[in-house]
Amino acid sequence: MEEEKKLSKIEHIKRESRFLRGSIQEALEDGSSHFSEENIQVLKFHGTYQQDDRDLRKQLTKEGKERHYMMMIRARIPGGVLNADQYLQFDRLSDEYGNGTMRITTRQTFQLHGVLKGNLKATIRAINDVLITTLGGCGDQVRNTVGCAFPHEGPFYDAVRRDILALVDSVSAKTHAYHEIWLDGERVDPEVDRQQETLYGETYLPRKFKIAFAYEGDNCADIYSNDIGLIAHRDGDQVAGYTLVIGGGMGRTASDKQTAPHLAKPFCFVTPDKLIDVCRAVISIQRDYGNRENRKFARMKYLVLERGIPWFREEAERRLGYALEDPRELVWHSADDHLGEIVQGDKVHLGLFIDNGRIADKPGMALKSVLREIMMAYRPGVRLTTQQNLILTDLTREQAAEVATKLEEAGVKLASSYTPVKVRSMACPALPTCGLAIAESERALPGVVADLEKALEELGLQDEPITVRMTGCANGCARPYIAEIGFVGRVIGKYDILLGANVVGTRTNRVYREMVPLSELVPTLYPLLQAYRDERQPGEAFGDYCERVGIEQLQDRFVPVS
Repeated sequence: MEEEKKLSKIEHIKRESRFLRGSIQEALEDGSSHFSEENIQVLKFHGTYQQDDRDLRKQLTKEGKERHYMMMIRARIPGGVLNADQYLQFDRLSDEYGNGTMRITTRQTFQLHGVLKGNLKATIRAINDVLITTLGGCGDQVRNTVGCAFPHEGPFYDAVRRDILALVDSVSAKTHAYHEIWLDGERVDPEVDRQQETLYGETYLPRKFKIAFAYEGDNCADIYSNDIGLIAHRDGDQVAGYTLVIGGGMGRTASDKQTAPHLAKPFCFVTPDKLIDVCRAVISIQRDYGNRENRKFARMKYLVLERGIPWFREEAERRLGYALEDPRELVWHSADDHLGEIVQGDKVHLGLFIDNGRIADKPGMALKSVLREIMMAYRPGVRLTTQQNLILTDLTREQAAEVATKLEEAGVKLASSYTPVKVRSMACPALPTCGLAIAESERALPGVVADLEKALEELGLQDEPITVRMTGCANGCARPYIAEIGFVGRVIGKYDILLGANVVGTRTNRVYREMVPLSELVPTLYPLLQAYRDERQPGEAFGDYCERVGIEQLQDRFVPVS
């Protein structure tokens, strides 16, 4: 009983939810504008968060009114692969039930914002109508599994895609609650779920769990920021196997120095036939040993840090009943997104830069409208990327030229028209929708990047491909901790500046300055950029320069003594 009391509140909610049912069904019919705290936690497993418009909070409170509650819905789209009909369904739903925009996330999927509670079921059901689910979009389970978005072709890549889908199916929740609630499926006794939910059990995982795939050499999916990273090795047209890295995660709590982002560590090599079993073993270890008392330390990265890779491997081997092979050495060449024109034989693919992943119409740029027109006219395939961009696939040369013209006429610039720092910038949504945001991010970063572009041009560094990422809190949804320049919101209008990650995503950055006002971010960086220009070695990237010189030395040189 004493041990039970130590469990976090959310652990009790999960256990009492009857395999993710809660009282959601009843709440959908009660006529209120929002859900209870218990149902809010269970709803996350179904792919939806309750939010409110934080821009309106103060005024509504002053008027004695309740908050303007609304739902964010996040789909599960393995590898970010969509067809035109599926894209158009999200486009339609965003207008019919949402706030008129679609948000590409860092996990290669779509979020719809602004959906009212009364429209929640209709929206989720319509997403399922085009064979996409929201189950697993959020919650303490395996989230959307991501991978390289480059539209590769050939037997090797087809085999990797099959492995991705097979793993997704194996690690997805098996509860019937989702179909009962959203799709009017037949009601099932929760005891049936108990027998089928063999991986998760009734309390699922201690915290969210992320899996990513990559092809060796190309780290566009930021493999090391995931709980499990899977790097495919090629043997001719076959998949020789995968190197697993485990224990990555970006989140931290700014006020708690024991929390920190961590990169995944090499774990083992597996052949394709053992891939699912090994991944399930790793997940089950986190299920059984992960911290269920304090959610700040519940991600698997802390278990790996506490127990170590040798213990983790020994425990996995015990569960599997066989020894694991050592991981292979990995070499990375790039972590850039796949933007611009990609020609493959008779096919042309167009990688479009989407500013902070937001697909919307705004004055001078009818992005949402022109993409809808392109989808309807040309029926391209779609690849969402982990850097919040979009690739239109399988166009003919003639179609690609016509699409480029339509984009230009709509005010949408091709990726080649942006500066290198712009196409490598990324922000989380933050205010006004995210309940965790402390500072602006998506609405602030474009202005910061514009100022940074001016500074770089003044310094003759306009062609330098520097990675810049911003988040509105320390949770790190836009992966700021593996950016050469990371801005992390601490309070309204103030940010920590982190420096020193590398361009291929295999090194975290470190705090350079704390609590810097938004207007001072670029002026604070200016002397460092000037020093980089004057002191860099041939071919040295900005993050590598900061690491070589040392953050402490840069602080001694450029941070005023207070």
